[in-house]
Amino acid sequence: MAAPAYTPDEMMTVAAARMLWDGCVCFVGIGVPSAAANLARFTHAPNVVLIYESGTIGTRPSVLPLSIGDGELAESATAVVPLPEVFSYWLQGGRIDAGFLGAAQIDRFGNLNSTVIGDYARPKTRLPGAGGAPEIAAHARETFVVLKQSVRTFVPRLDFCSSAGFMEGAGARGRSPATGAGPRAVITDLGILRPAADSEELTLCERYEGVAVQDVVAATGWPLKVAAQVETVAPPTPEELKLLRDLHARTRAAHNRPAILRALKRLP
Repeated sequence: MAAPAYTPDEMMTVAAARMLWDGCVCFVGIGVPSAAANLARFTHAPNVVLIYESGTIGTRPSVLPLSIGDGELAESATAVVPLPEVFSYWLQGGRIDAGFLGAAQIDRFGNLNSTVIGDYARPKTRLPGAGGAPEIAAHARETFVVLKQSVRTFVPRLDFCSSAGFMEGAGARGRSPATGAGPRAVITDLGILRPAADSEELTLCERYEGVAVQDVVAATGWPLKVAAQVETVAPPTPEELKLLRDLHARTRAAHNRPAILRALKRLP
């Protein structure tokens, strides 16, 4: 079988982008979530409203931001508001349709860890932290999680719970103060997992072309449940691939300007 004309990362980004809809108000994280959200804006959802944690509302960047504080976000935004307003008025006020999140670890109920690997007091690795993800996970009407799938990231027990998914499952989230519905889908580089209706445990529902069900199961740190009918996700279209690759090319060019590199070299 010939190798696909796209990478697993590209397939993951395209599949994540397809989750958004035109007019959706989306709270975006940096990295793959940002690439997916902006790809959606360039393709089927031109009127998606992107909000970043720094307070940029309706931003329309031409390149991917390095961080939530990237000037590109403010320059292309409809409005820039104080960070507390983003969380109190927009997020906690129920005005966010979807949150796009990443993580270092996820468990079978969609709970996320972005804080530490290992014991909290003596961690093997201290991660950047959850930032606004706990609030997004709690209050966005629904969330999408994007991360590569392996037994290191899909773990039976989190080293630390940074953001709540379905907690212990079986209705635990519904009994909590969380106002959002929780993770609608987990998009990986192998396929798409969705919560089961009864247990709320993540279940493999869709796989990518060339990926076997057993490959997804083997890349999961718990006995992964598999839907009775696992659908195959349509591969990226030529337009999706071109727009995504052009976006990454523009981003590399913008973030590798000689002036920037010279300035970095002058730093102590």
